[in-house]
Amino acid sequence: MGTLQCLVCLLLVACSTTMRGSQAANEDSAVGLNDDVLGLIVFKSDLHDPPALSSWTEDDGSSCSWKYIQCNPSTGRVIGLSLTGLGLSGRLGKGLQKLQELKVLSLAKNNLTGEISPELAQLPKLHTLDLSFNKFTGQIPTSFSNLGSSLRYLDLTQNVLSGPLPDDIFQTFQSLNYLSLSGNSFEGPIPSSLSKCSVLTGLNLSNNHFSGNPFAQNSGIFALNRLRLLDFSNNFLSGNFPTGIYTLHNLKELHLQGNQLSGSIPFDIGLCPHLLKLDLSNNYFTGEIPTTFGTLKSLVFLSLAHNTLSGEFPQWVGNLINLQHLDFSKNSLTGVLPMSMGDLKLLQSLSLSNNKITGNLPTSVVYCTELKTLQLKGNLLNGSIPEGLFTMGLQKIDLSENMFSGSIPPASGRDFESLLVLDLSKNDLKGEIPPEMGLFSSLRYLNLSWNNLHSRIPPEIGYLQNLTVLDIRDSALYGLIPGDLCDSSSSLSILQLDDNALTGPIPQEIGNCSSLYLLSLSHNSLSGAIPSSISMLKRLEILRLESNELSGEMPKELGTLQDLLAVNVSYNKLIGRLPPGGIFPNLDASALQGNLGLCSPLLKGPCKMNVQKPLVLDPNAYPNQVHGNDAGNQIAKGLEPHKFLSISAIIAISAAVIIVCGVVIITLLNASARRKLAFIDNALESIFSSSSRSGTPSVGRLVLFDTRSSGNLFADPESLINKSSEIGGGVFGTVYKASIGAEGRIVAVKKLYKSNILQYPEDFDREVRALGKVRHLNVASLRGYYWTPQLQLLVSDYAYNESLQFRLHERPLNMAPLSWATRFRVLLGTAKGLAHLHHSCTPPIIHYNLKPSNILLDENYNAKVADFGLAKLLTKIDNHSMSGNRFQGAPGYAAPELACQSLRVNEKCDVYSFGVMALEIVTGRRPIEYGEDNVLILNDHVRVLLEEGNVLECVDQSIGEYPDEEVLPVLKLALVCTSQIPSSRPSMSEVVQILQVIKTPVPQRQEAY
Repeated sequence: MGTLQCLVCLLLVACSTTMRGSQAANEDSAVGLNDDVLGLIVFKSDLHDPPALSSWTEDDGSSCSWKYIQCNPSTGRVIGLSLTGLGLSGRLGKGLQKLQELKVLSLAKNNLTGEISPELAQLPKLHTLDLSFNKFTGQIPTSFSNLGSSLRYLDLTQNVLSGPLPDDIFQTFQSLNYLSLSGNSFEGPIPSSLSKCSVLTGLNLSNNHFSGNPFAQNSGIFALNRLRLLDFSNNFLSGNFPTGIYTLHNLKELHLQGNQLSGSIPFDIGLCPHLLKLDLSNNYFTGEIPTTFGTLKSLVFLSLAHNTLSGEFPQWVGNLINLQHLDFSKNSLTGVLPMSMGDLKLLQSLSLSNNKITGNLPTSVVYCTELKTLQLKGNLLNGSIPEGLFTMGLQKIDLSENMFSGSIPPASGRDFESLLVLDLSKNDLKGEIPPEMGLFSSLRYLNLSWNNLHSRIPPEIGYLQNLTVLDIRDSALYGLIPGDLCDSSSSLSILQLDDNALTGPIPQEIGNCSSLYLLSLSHNSLSGAIPSSISMLKRLEILRLESNELSGEMPKELGTLQDLLAVNVSYNKLIGRLPPGGIFPNLDASALQGNLGLCSPLLKGPCKMNVQKPLVLDPNAYPNQVHGNDAGNQIAKGLEPHKFLSISAIIAISAAVIIVCGVVIITLLNASARRKLAFIDNALESIFSSSSRSGTPSVGRLVLFDTRSSGNLFADPESLINKSSEIGGGVFGTVYKASIGAEGRIVAVKKLYKSNILQYPEDFDREVRALGKVRHLNVASLRGYYWTPQLQLLVSDYAYNESLQFRLHERPLNMAPLSWATRFRVLLGTAKGLAHLHHSCTPPIIHYNLKPSNILLDENYNAKVADFGLAKLLTKIDNHSMSGNRFQGAPGYAAPELACQSLRVNEKCDVYSFGVMALEIVTGRRPIEYGEDNVLILNDHVRVLLEEGNVLECVDQSIGEYPDEEVLPVLKLALVCTSQIPSSRPSMSEVVQILQVIKTPVPQRQEAY
């Protein structure tokens, strides 16, 4: 029994021990679950009312039942958090570091702001981190090096991250498989420590400001032999591209477009057998295309466009049997196209525009049955257009600016429904326009101008339901203009039939073209009256009818067309008064001259009116009253004492009175009205020359650079710029707050003043897109534009804390003043933004109009330099010598050299403005203040106080406490910046360095010295 009792006791003890261990384990598990709940609730508290996370409550003992959470079923710990695309806003605060078992964290496609939390580095098992498509600012936390052993996937695409990357930042990331920093504002060289990421398969650093040569011998890029994706596109990379890429034998995609790489294309790219996509476009590559490219049998995408490549067009192109996209446009390639082009059975897009290719277009191209886009513009191709080209199901055909001859081939088959764009302009085509063109049901753009067709306009053109542009200028057309051009559709926006031999009247049915904004029928032989139905074209902006044989009076209804910008009816047979209202009272003489008798005080010559003929009495009509000569004598005697004026005399006197009144009115017009006349004349000339230059003047389009909505027609731009939404203005225009798009995106819209703004749409587009590429944390991003000849808008990011001008001088009494820390942050940010414009942009961008109203403040009080580079949008400007009157919109900020045309203007004028603004930030006073008896010039006032040793007396008292060791050096720096001699001022990069030293704590500063 004793032995049995001992065994029972031992069993009880063992069971008790087991139960206590189990209880302890459960307690540990409970603590873990509570940590996850606590961490997620803290994380949620930093978000702005996230409705998607309404199920997350602290009352739950576990978070595993919550939406978007993935737990380990065995431990109950959170291992995955995926909140992609939930529209979350706010900051990425603390809390997530509690999720110690977290492996996957995705917060992509939200609106999160602020800096990336360094606490994320405390997640020891994190292997996937996706923060792409947010608005995170600052730099990559240095603490991320702690994730090197676990992190495999890091995606920070499309944020507002900036600054140079430390060269050793990726030193510990030895497990990283994929890295994307695309779409930020990183600058400086690409870190050489990337070579330590030995298992990297995907590397995307596109759309940043990286510079230098990433393929230099010490870069280590060629050591990443597992890479499948390498994307360095749209940066500022430069230098030669040496051989060595063959070591990346697993490479499938290589994107280097949009840089400044030069020299020859390395031949060993052709030794990467798995390459699928190769894009080297928009660089400065020279020489011939390597013949080794002909071995890339797997290639589906090849673009070498916009370089300076020479040599003959490669005859091996037919070997790339899997090719779908081929673009060699804008080079200097010569030679002929090979018949082997027909072997590219999968080819969908072929663009060889703007080269020097000769010979015929191979007939074998019709065997490329998948082809959708064919662009051969601006070459020396000749011969006939191949039969069957319009039977392939193409969507876009551009053969313009070549030497094609023969007739336009007939169309049939799939092209009737597929073709969207057809441009055969500037060739030597002859013969009739095929009536089958009327069956292109989807055609939107048709340009047959500058040919030698000798054809009538087929009435079947009126069947084109979706046609937007019809351009058949200077093509020897004859006959009548069909009256049913717009019977099937009212989408026609541009109709240009100038410089032909068209006869007959302008059809009254032209009023059915309700979308028409450009109607140009000049230099024909059109006759008859101008139809009054043109007044139904309410969107009409440009009307050109000059050099015809039009007669009669102009319909007075045309005066109701309020959108008309330019009209030219010169050299016709028109008479009578001009239509009242609209643009007609202000038309220039050049738009009216050469007519029989238009009535305008601006014209010399007779004024003819359509009036009823005078009444003539027939003496034989009254035989019963008076007869014979006696009757005639009696009538003559009865009229003799009354010397009535004749009807023609009355008309002449009335016309003379009208002319005199008109001359008096014109004389009294103010300078603004005269400028308006000049502008209309200039706009007419520029728009018409633009249309002749490009073939298609731009319609009103809202273009957004960072969204797929770019190019959508924007119906009502005036809805963006009403008085109630006005938030500011300046030298170049007025700024409005607006909401665009279905998502209600808030933006700032600047309506540019029209005087001297570029009037060619391609010039305006080029300059604005160049400004749109400027990306920096402290530069306000230009997001797009809207252009018409009479209205230009710029779209940029909206600043939620408005401008520095508002916070310094216009804040309401219930709003707290800016602290010194915030003011210094704004000052340093402004300096960094200007330094970027001056030193990182090629060519440097000079602001010319820096002032507090052009310094915007985002939600974190980051300074955003706005309105930069707008001087480039002016048509009349001298880069070296300018009148200061054009830019001195705010007195006190303009550098003295801007007022002197003999001095060369450079970046130092911005340094002067920055110095004035720095004084304004510290003192809270305006640069010029007018008193009852004197005028205070701020920089002179501060300089006197400094010399007297009392400079701190001028500091704004609303700042509260401030460190003397920072304020005093800032004032001294500002005075140096406002030196009257430009060469005595520092550069903005030097200003940034000085400010950073000023902000450094004193002990560290002393150690540095």
